[in-house]
Amino acid sequence: MTSSVSAFLVALAALAADRIVKIMAVRGMTPGESTDVIAGVFNITLVHNTGAAFGVFKGGTLVFSIFSAFVIAFITAYLVMNRIKGRMLAVSLGLILGGAAGNLIDRVWLGYVIDMFDFRVWPVFNVADSCITVGTIILAFNILLKKESHASCTH
Repeated sequence: MTSSVSAFLVALAALAADRIVKIMAVRGMTPGESTDVIAGVFNITLVHNTGAAFGVFKGGTLVFSIFSAFVIAFITAYLVMNRIKGRMLAVSLGLILGGAAGNLIDRVWLGYVIDMFDFRVWPVFNVADSCITVGTIILAFNILLKKESHASCTH
């Protein structure tokens, strides 16, 4: 299996997990409702977010929809046209792709993103936001490790 296929499978898994959790939250709660999971630390709180990840830039649904569509198109084209090498890159791009798709679906269908994970000291977020964040961190480490290996080869 190529790394590009692996990336698409990761994206599909991330998207499926995001959709399932969002459907469960919407079916079981009303907007603004909050349930303690770990008292004072972690709640499930249903929020309709018109901003970006973690609730920043409220009201930017159109801008974030366009940006998400661009990210999805860019990553998809990159995966289709180039045979990427390495599991870290495949996982990172798959997570970002799946997360971007999950939030774009909400923005297009609903006009907002469904968020539910509430740690009280951080804005409420969802599975897609987590996938985008973790994917971006893995991608950054992947880039830094490649730069380090190229730098060590030149000395």
